[in-house]
Amino acid sequence: MSGKSLRSIGDDIWKSNREPKVEKVNGELFALTYGSMVVQLIADHNDFAEVNKQLDKMGYNIGIRLIEDFLAKTSDHLAKPSDPSARTSIASCADFKETAEVIAKVGFKIFLGISPTVSKWSPDGKEFSLILDENPLTEFVELPENARNELWHANVLCGVIRGALEMVQLLVEATFVKCVLRGDDQSEIRVKLIKTLEEEIPMGED
Repeated sequence: MSGKSLRSIGDDIWKSNREPKVEKVNGELFALTYGSMVVQLIADHNDFAEVNKQLDKMGYNIGIRLIEDFLAKTSDHLAKPSDPSARTSIASCADFKETAEVIAKVGFKIFLGISPTVSKWSPDGKEFSLILDENPLTEFVELPENARNELWHANVLCGVIRGALEMVQLLVEATFVKCVLRGDDQSEIRVKLIKTLEEEIPMGED
């Protein structure tokens, strides 16, 4: 499926699930709530590396549950309703490159209202970058000087990607390599395919 078609699917689902006047308020509330949670984690652990780990774990546990909602929202857009395989069709991408496009143009659009750019593919096709020109989780945020070299404020997104893909049998690493809050010109998440898993259900992370 072409990138343009996937973008249209993401846009259609996003628009159908939201009232424009309410969306801005909800988005701002979400960003502020998330920011408060990060502040509390910093107070609890007093260790930015540990906060990064906790955000990733939270995201992972969200991702393994969010995939069900994702499949339900997208099934009618990616296969005929009469097709018994419709609900899982989005999990059956032709290759990792198509998976990347689905994540960026459908997944991120549905749940965050943004569409990152997929770029910087490795020669073996197993590693790519998601370039975020905007990120609701970094709105209203300014990192203190002592956090700028250690804290990945939106690290929950890496965990979500990791957890969701594990549920469709793809073991990946997802890490931030750039963030506008650290002074970079854009935010960038690096995603690397480790291996394809056997059919089993993740137990979650404590």
